[in-house]
Amino acid sequence: LKILLQMSVILTYGVRKTVVRIGRLAGQYAKPRSRDFEVIDGRELPAYRGDNVNSIEPTALARTPDPNRLLSSFYYSAMTLNHVRALIDGGFADLHHPHNWNLHSIEKSHNWDQYEDVVNRILDAINFMESFGGVRAQALGRIDFFTSHEGLLLGYEEAMTHRDADSGHFYNHGAHMLWIGNRTRDLDGAHVEFFRGIANPIGVKVDADLAPEEVVALARALNPLNEEGRITLITRMGDERIADTLPPLIRAVRKDGCQVVWSCDPMHGNTQVVNDDVKTRDFGLILHEVGQAFRIHQDNRTYLAGVHFELTGEDVTECIGGGAQLTRQDLASRYETACDPRLNYSQSLEMAFRIATELKRDAGSLLSRPE
Repeated sequence: LKILLQMSVILTYGVRKTVVRIGRLAGQYAKPRSRDFEVIDGRELPAYRGDNVNSIEPTALARTPDPNRLLSSFYYSAMTLNHVRALIDGGFADLHHPHNWNLHSIEKSHNWDQYEDVVNRILDAINFMESFGGVRAQALGRIDFFTSHEGLLLGYEEAMTHRDADSGHFYNHGAHMLWIGNRTRDLDGAHVEFFRGIANPIGVKVDADLAPEEVVALARALNPLNEEGRITLITRMGDERIADTLPPLIRAVRKDGCQVVWSCDPMHGNTQVVNDDVKTRDFGLILHEVGQAFRIHQDNRTYLAGVHFELTGEDVTECIGGGAQLTRQDLASRYETACDPRLNYSQSLEMAFRIATELKRDAGSLLSRPE
């Protein structure tokens, strides 16, 4: 939560627009898998499908699906939300003290002087506005924070869905926003059928293999009234393929008149396997895909409205690169993820600084309204 808040402050400074904070937490306990089984130490075991289903422990008993885990997931989700509310109410998000951030973790970056300047400017802006009475102290200590997760286990998601007596709409109460993953977006599948029936904002993961006409068909099926803000298309192309695959999607959606919000997930398309089946991601490729996404949307007179990162506030060593210059040899130091590799604290903070710096430099072109 802390790193997400800090990143949002930095991005707000860079784009000069309100940043909506959506955290993938309090419900993300199910993991999509490409294979039903995996081999660990020479033994074939059922795949780990998230704590909602089974355990990461590599034993036959632990990998057996247990429906009682659904109750545990509900409990831990509620506890997480209560913890987040307590942190916000207690002033955890107070913007008065950006120098309390753990900035020493990125002091080795060759862009450190720029990052430090950004923090000083943020603090100076807050102090300046407060001197005129333009910012209430309590406003700087409170934020809006929304939750999200992939709606993978439909039985669980259906149990969390209720009809609103006033509007008659059905809402999933398990998250503010849910998304359809890359493996469950079949136009005639159960996930699309469920999602088109709920009134929550919803996202759709879109990879480089999805044809433009399929994207348009999904948008139409999930948003038949073509409501603004209803659908977010989360593109996950990969740095090498985004230049060829994203523009045709944008043109098809614009030609059809679909109302969508565009977001970029630069993590999944840049996953690579190294060091005997260890997943990692390269900081440089992640950042470069984000930069390409901004330029592609600018060239096509659309907006990139969001970015999606997998990150943690811990000093893990799961992604290579960044200011700390982590290499493949460093991965074993603190590789803790049970699923996909995440940016660590310093990499996440540096990512926000780099994006903010680029956007501020190119503000005239990147943020101007397309004609």
